[in-house]
Amino acid sequence: MHKALSTLVLILLTFLLLCSPAAADKHNSFLLGMSAAFTGPSKGLGIELYRGSTAYFNHINAQGGINGHKVVIKVMDDGYNPEPAIRNTIKLVEKDKVTALFNYVGTPTVTRVLPVIKHFNSQEPEYLFFPFTGAQPQREFPYEEYVFNLRASYRQETWGLVHNLYMIGRHRVAVFYQADAYGRSGWDGIRKALKEKGLDLVAETTYRRGASFHDSMHEQVEIIKKGNPDAIISVGAYEACAAFIRDARDAGINVPICNLSFVGSENMLELLDTLSKSTGKNYTEDLINSQTVPSYEDISLPAVREYREAMAKNPPPPECFSKDYTPLQFSFISFEGFLNAKVMARILEKVSMPQYAGNIYAATLSIRNLDIGIGTDVNFGRGKHQGLDEVYYTTVSDGKFVPLKDWKRWSR
Repeated sequence: MHKALSTLVLILLTFLLLCSPAAADKHNSFLLGMSAAFTGPSKGLGIELYRGSTAYFNHINAQGGINGHKVVIKVMDDGYNPEPAIRNTIKLVEKDKVTALFNYVGTPTVTRVLPVIKHFNSQEPEYLFFPFTGAQPQREFPYEEYVFNLRASYRQETWGLVHNLYMIGRHRVAVFYQADAYGRSGWDGIRKALKEKGLDLVAETTYRRGASFHDSMHEQVEIIKKGNPDAIISVGAYEACAAFIRDARDAGINVPICNLSFVGSENMLELLDTLSKSTGKNYTEDLINSQTVPSYEDISLPAVREYREAMAKNPPPPECFSKDYTPLQFSFISFEGFLNAKVMARILEKVSMPQYAGNIYAATLSIRNLDIGIGTDVNFGRGKHQGLDEVYYTTVSDGKFVPLKDWKRWSR
């Protein structure tokens, strides 16, 4: 009995060490805490963001790290659910004593951990860097002081989509969105953008967070169809949005369907492409996705060349969350993770400088005109906790999302 118990304890300890690579080297590392979806229908988001960041940090660590300190990401799974994210955050701060929180995934999780981060800041500074969400709460009082965003906001993404649709004569916009803080954030941005142009939504419908590609979206499609839209904007994650596209096309809705950057473009496209091949029907036409990073196909950009070289080494998912997931060669999400890591590394370099004396907040505010190789500089400062503002647009061609150069093909 005692031998069996000892064996079980040893297995559990081994599992924890595998999932916590920083544990043995914590005192000689910059330890970044990442709570994200590594399991469930949205696991591709957390895994690919992690892989992109790891690709860059592996490169830095192979050169000796930052001033002799390696950068290590401590990952914790929250399944894209708020309660585990809260627990993970408390553990990362109180037990693991992370240098910073980094690469969190999703609005419903991030918005719920904001009060926790604010609470910790009343005792000892702790900040969240570069969450994978464009929501407003971390960009507004009373939480904006504790979060640094790299990506553009959902308001910027939705405004751009609505504006471009409006300019090609598509004024009857419907929205399909996740029934939580993320979905409402996108819904709010779409409504505000339409209101600027004297328009309103012609139809709206929701789905429950955690829906999979195998779930039926027939009811949501019927609601949207009654509004007779000439464009649809989806605010969701890749499995649910792919299911909605499938059912919308099967119901004869053949208008442009747009998605926000969070969706996970490549994961969504993989589901639809596989379906297309099995049925002989094309489910990948007339899709438009906004992005907050440039295309990883644009090799004229130095950061793209660096990213592609780093990803060619195929950085694995966290070992304890690699089951039943096939990593993507390239994706907008892993490219965003790569850029997140690139900016984070520069901040950590500054932290070690005498003038900042370990003050990560002051070091971040000092970032000005930082060229990370994407054609637009990163800037932070007092009252400016968002480093980039660019929004890019993509559509499907030859089985992948490519830059959208001309919206006129959808003119009415």
